[in-house]
Amino acid sequence: MHKPALPQEGTDTFQDQIRIVLVETSHSGNIGAVARGMKNMGLGNLWLVNPVSFPDETSYARAAGASDVLDKAQVVSSLDEALADCVLVMGTSARGRKVPWPVIAPPEAAAKAAEHTPAGPVALVFGRENHGLSNEELQRCHFHIHIPSNPDYSSLNLAMAVQVVTYEMRMHYLRGLEGGEGSPYLKAMTMPGDDGWDVPLAPVNDVEGFFGHLEQVLVDIDFHRRENPRQLMTRLRRLFQRSKLDQMEINILRGILTAVQKSAGANTTGTSETAGNPASGQDKDHV
Repeated sequence: MHKPALPQEGTDTFQDQIRIVLVETSHSGNIGAVARGMKNMGLGNLWLVNPVSFPDETSYARAAGASDVLDKAQVVSSLDEALADCVLVMGTSARGRKVPWPVIAPPEAAAKAAEHTPAGPVALVFGRENHGLSNEELQRCHFHIHIPSNPDYSSLNLAMAVQVVTYEMRMHYLRGLEGGEGSPYLKAMTMPGDDGWDVPLAPVNDVEGFFGHLEQVLVDIDFHRRENPRQLMTRLRRLFQRSKLDQMEINILRGILTAVQKSAGANTTGTSETAGNPASGQDKDHV
């Protein structure tokens, strides 16, 4: 029994019209791996030209939750059948053909696909595991897609090649959504204040309170002398301000400082209240 399909992301014209065509795939597990990679990137239109073995348990096992892509796969006897209604055909190929052919990288292939999908299906053709597409098959393609892999080790597994190309399709699709680079799928989350961060950025007053507390602790443990400060606090200030601390992080750090003072036998009176948020108010659930 194969694994049940996981929910499919909603599709639109671009995603529906991208057709992944595999020519004479010899290992059915690769077909399953391709289906998984396609579904990862929101695609589900798979065509198989003369596969050696399909469907079988190996392909469904490798699909890992993308069995619906395999269930809908079209199996045909010739490349002509797979391409008949397509408005654009692009096939993966290494460089170095005797007769130069238009060659583009995966990002440019995604842009070409987006231009043509409103008019009809766009086929992305991938060849056999051992020797790719024949010259005759490549001549059926308007463009050759070249993946710029390491020239000293350029051979890609079939599923890997499909994943690279479909990833670029996905990225182009996401950039085209309303909001462009502001799409929540692409927007980075790297610091407090970014969408999705769980705690607000610490206000200046709280950060200054932390610096005062930190300096006092360093004095208490004889690590820092105010009469001969050199540049210690300047460098520590630069370090922590570069970190963009959030409110919870400030509370945690001040709790640590208070614990250090207690362990050192120093007087902690007043130090935890220097900032707007006392260290004793830290939320243990966030530690």
